[in-house]
Amino acid sequence: MIASLRGRPVARTLDGAVLDVGGVGYALRMTLRALRKIEGPEEVTLDTYLHVREDTLQLYGFAEPAEREIFEHLLSVSGVGPKVALAIISGSTPRDLRRAIALEDITRFVAIPGIGKKTAERVVLELKEKLGVLEDVGPGAAPELMARDALVELGYSLFEAEQALATTDPELSPEERVRQALKAA
Repeated sequence: MIASLRGRPVARTLDGAVLDVGGVGYALRMTLRALRKIEGPEEVTLDTYLHVREDTLQLYGFAEPAEREIFEHLLSVSGVGPKVALAIISGSTPRDLRRAIALEDITRFVAIPGIGKKTAERVVLELKEKLGVLEDVGPGAAPELMARDALVELGYSLFEAEQALATTDPELSPEERVRQALKAA
């Protein structure tokens, strides 16, 4: 298995880049964070995952080992292939994904193109035990999700709802945070 590559980015593709490693160009599909990491001509090191199928070998690039770890766990979920797993990881940090899984936050996954409710439920169900529980997932997390879900129900995208809530006081009740977010809009 090819666990990492160190080289210079020489070309960008629609969903990744080509990394020149000792004169050999490796085409990688990458997460958004990995793409940001390779901006510029400097040499970079990326964690990688080699996906093997009977008709193709495809390299995937990650900004950090935690991204690759979650990618590998996602591939173990029925109905999740490399393309969907990459979309999931590109949308959030590994910490946010672990938190969403621990809190059974299906809404976060359904918002990703290519994932329906059943697949989102399967991701949460199958990965909850594998990824463990985070320390910061506590009683304050559920009100945060309630406020976010209320804004989503009112027509905000998941990203817009989280941005709007970031400007509110986290100590307030979910209802008051929604009111503040709506006033600011």
